[in-house]
Amino acid sequence: MSLVLKNKIEGPAAWKGEQIVNDHSWKHQLTAESITTLETALAYAMALQLPLEQLRKEHFPIDENLAAELHDISIELEFGRGFLLLRGLPVERYTEAEIKTVYYGIGLHLGSPVRQNPQGDLLGLVMNVGDIDNKRTRVYETNAYLPYHTDPSDVVGLLCLRKAKSGGLSSLVSCATVYNELLENYREFIALYYRPFYYAHLGKDEPALTPLYSFHNGRLSCRYLRQYIELGHNIMDIPLSGIEIEALDIIDSITHKKNLRLDMMLEPGEIQFANNYAIMHSRTAFEDHEDPDMRRKKFRLWLKMPNARALAPDFPGRNGFPPG
Repeated sequence: MSLVLKNKIEGPAAWKGEQIVNDHSWKHQLTAESITTLETALAYAMALQLPLEQLRKEHFPIDENLAAELHDISIELEFGRGFLLLRGLPVERYTEAEIKTVYYGIGLHLGSPVRQNPQGDLLGLVMNVGDIDNKRTRVYETNAYLPYHTDPSDVVGLLCLRKAKSGGLSSLVSCATVYNELLENYREFIALYYRPFYYAHLGKDEPALTPLYSFHNGRLSCRYLRQYIELGHNIMDIPLSGIEIEALDIIDSITHKKNLRLDMMLEPGEIQFANNYAIMHSRTAFEDHEDPDMRRKKFRLWLKMPNARALAPDFPGRNGFPPG
């Protein structure tokens, strides 16, 4: 077990939504020059006619200015607030193949895309296509409320192509702020979050053991998705105890505090990047259009980052699904 952090987290990672909702510093607008650079790289990559999974950084060449912008984003994700909204990608003038390529190219200059399912998809489609009544349905495949959670990668990126008819609001909460609330109001539960839980969908066939919080080399990290914790314990036939259920209820109650969370509606052409060790993300339920060509649609990237924090041995990195 890693050391138990007993002091509150200070600094930019411990933000509260009410404090930054009107602070536009977490919104990064692509300049006309950056878009021109991206489109030049896009034309080069498309001319190669390579499958997406074979693209490398050198196949999507960008200039020093845009490289510096993306480097600054990676620093903000790891050492700043842990999230950022990249705005202004003109998706309306691209084909779907071009959208996938330019988005994937941006990802290649931030980190390395990793597999999002056993089939090996490196670019995930986020749409309402799953059976809501099946507990094994991946939680992003429905139009139901998506509880606060982290994904099994260093960073998650979400590119909006189309919004829903109504609903589908994105929400973020700081893992450090949640932890500070635990220290202040539920200190007696703290050690429990450092104990291992069985967790499904961590890139293995069977649930893997992992604590929910870890403190290592001066950095606090979190891993949380309640549905997969409950599914993991069901698969292993090891029921959660009453105190464990109460501990999960406490986390859920804190993440729903209106003053802590940051809500936003992603617009077409916006990319939300979040560090999965520092940020929990959520989405409200939504109603889709009847026309399939108008339905809510997003593309997701999971990235392994070159500047990712070192993790404790009992809290190993989970960068996607291993090769089959």
